[in-house]
Amino acid sequence: MEKEIIVIIGGPGTGKTTIIDGLLSKGYCCYPEISREITLEAKKQGIEQLFLEKPLLFSELLLEGRKKQYKSAIAEPHPVVFIDRGIPDILAYMHYIGDSYPAFFDEACREHKYSKIFILPPWEEIYESDEARYENFEQAKLIYNHLTETYQKYGYDLIEVPRGTVDERIEFIFKHL
Repeated sequence: MEKEIIVIIGGPGTGKTTIIDGLLSKGYCCYPEISREITLEAKKQGIEQLFLEKPLLFSELLLEGRKKQYKSAIAEPHPVVFIDRGIPDILAYMHYIGDSYPAFFDEACREHKYSKIFILPPWEEIYESDEARYENFEQAKLIYNHLTETYQKYGYDLIEVPRGTVDERIEFIFKHL
């Protein structure tokens, strides 16, 4: 059986992590979002919000981490691996803030291909800010648009996951695998 690397994307506060946690509880192989780890490590070094203060450095660290996740997913014995955000997310966020990036970011998107992309639309009723999620809901909608454009640029057909309970959303994902 061919390896399926499934990415779940969406703007901040759309339920990605909750779905990943639900998939984990059902015994599926899942890789978490790694941007919080990078942000926490930067805070230990005295940088309050690395993405805002040094977006290119943050993005380079994120790119390396997501490339490692991809390689690990390929090596997994599981036939299906779910990942919370993919490499093109990095470019979408750079577009969102209006920053440029070196060509190796684009190359990474072209070299690391995912099987399917599920996108979660903005959902104001579940949206919450926290210490790592500084965007407001209007900004989250703009990020969603950048994610859509960026993934489509790399040839992905996005499957939009409708709003619902975690189990309903997971069931929708399974029906489209």
